[in-house]
Amino acid sequence: MRSGRTLLGSFVGLVCLVPFAAAQGDSASSLPVYRDVTKESKIGFFCQGSPTSRKYLIETMVGGVAMFDYDGDGWMDLFLVNGAALQDPMPTGKIPDKSDPKYWNRLYRNNRDGTFTDVTEKAGVQGHSYGMGVAAGDYDNDGKPDLFITNFGPNILYHNNGDGTFTDVTQKAGVAGGGWSSSACFVDYDRDGWPDLFVTRYLQWDFDNNPFCGPPEQRGYCHPESFKTITHLLYHNNRDGTFKDVSKESGVGAAPGYGLGCAFNDYNHDGWPDLLAANDNVAQQLFKNNGDGTFEEVALLNGLAYNEDGGTFSGMGVDFNDFNNDGWPDVFVGALANERYSLFRNQKGSFTYVSEPTGIGLMSNLHSGWGLKFIDFDNDGWKDLFVAQGHVMDTIEYTRPSTKYLEPMMLLRNVRGKFEDVSKGRGTAFETPRASRGAAFGDLDNDGWPDIAVNVLNGPAVILRNQGGNGNHWLIVNAVGTVSNRDGIGTRVRIVSESGLEQHSIVSPCGSYQSSNDKRVHFGLGKDAAVKLVELTWPNGTVQTLENVKADQILTVKEPEAKPSGGASR
Repeated sequence: MRSGRTLLGSFVGLVCLVPFAAAQGDSASSLPVYRDVTKESKIGFFCQGSPTSRKYLIETMVGGVAMFDYDGDGWMDLFLVNGAALQDPMPTGKIPDKSDPKYWNRLYRNNRDGTFTDVTEKAGVQGHSYGMGVAAGDYDNDGKPDLFITNFGPNILYHNNGDGTFTDVTQKAGVAGGGWSSSACFVDYDRDGWPDLFVTRYLQWDFDNNPFCGPPEQRGYCHPESFKTITHLLYHNNRDGTFKDVSKESGVGAAPGYGLGCAFNDYNHDGWPDLLAANDNVAQQLFKNNGDGTFEEVALLNGLAYNEDGGTFSGMGVDFNDFNNDGWPDVFVGALANERYSLFRNQKGSFTYVSEPTGIGLMSNLHSGWGLKFIDFDNDGWKDLFVAQGHVMDTIEYTRPSTKYLEPMMLLRNVRGKFEDVSKGRGTAFETPRASRGAAFGDLDNDGWPDIAVNVLNGPAVILRNQGGNGNHWLIVNAVGTVSNRDGIGTRVRIVSESGLEQHSIVSPCGSYQSSNDKRVHFGLGKDAAVKLVELTWPNGTVQTLENVKADQILTVKEPEAKPSGGASR
């Protein structure tokens, strides 16, 4: 295990290079393996869905994972969300009980030696209500990442005190929300230098509104169409530790859905971050940022609402990034078996459904995907796809024997914009059936190879270490904002490596399902031992470049403090 080196970036002006696409591949036999290191990591988390004979819908959906550096030591820590105890049946007015430690959410500190220490009780983040997801981000720009927990019931905002403890500031901040929240995302949508908060909510449900669904002899969980849609939430950061609910005035509240996953990117290159909501069984949603504090829902107009047949699908996990290295962020959405996972290629602001020509449609048709992300697992310069899988219905094999409730995880390798299933031989996680849910991605051991943490419903969490070993190089960019928000969220990063391979990404912990990823931006470099150009476009418009950067390091780049004319300030 080795630690990445750190280098402070400097502003040296804009450099333009012609993009060049190249693939630097490995044979299947030399691809990296993911080793299950859960036991040796000393993470003993078990996600409690608390299943009942009443088939309460919330039992199927928990929970998320956050990969973030809460103590500022440069090593990613882990936070896992848990459910709560349910009675069978739940009495009217009764709320889920999280008092027993087996139902607590859990925070694990990275010991920098491959092991983790449970610091939940000391940190004060056990939680309340029935948990769903988590978002990590520094909402007050004090240099310490905070935590937002989504629940069925009131949500939680924990302020990081910087001494290993957190304080519940939900009421003061005004972000408790209500109903059934799923995923959340810190994003500076108005580029004022302060992270705002976007929350997707699932549907209108409670314990007293839980009809009998399924055949008389085998009760099952109800389809979402049995319940009314609900609006998502958007909170504006007031820069004083409080937020204002702007869901209605921003236009986001005008478009209800069955929201599960969320992500953001600048899909049309106008400089403003746009919001994406993955919806279950209704149209997917893309909220175009108008740059004046308002949003317009444009998924249908831009080809992102439905699959190629004009049909809906069960959108769950989602990622919003550039898989084909053309500089335009694409969209990948998980779904249930017999629906196919959906890949939408961005063509200068308009989207085309490309699951079939890329091979994803056929490979995913029998599978159900939750936590997911574009990750370059083999460091060849092309973003691959990892999917944590398992059906939502634990009775699915009773009504549809060909569909499995428990599934292994899936790994799809990106070969110049097309995908191949390389799961076989990549480790036991790709052989062991589970009911996987949230997944977080990042570099847990700072060795340049992306690792994965998966929350498994009614099962133990899984920690997967990328063994690397194929000789490919890498670069991790850690953006630190000064005029922009401290996390650098929303910063666009472009690199051009020695061979001319050009790659694009964005600083964002958002995406997957109910989870929060390592905010540092990872690039695989193939056989290139250096990067000719690293270009960061900060949210306030500053363009910062570095030239001739050595590979195999964690490059910390601090935003220039001089504010350009018309830029944002704190």
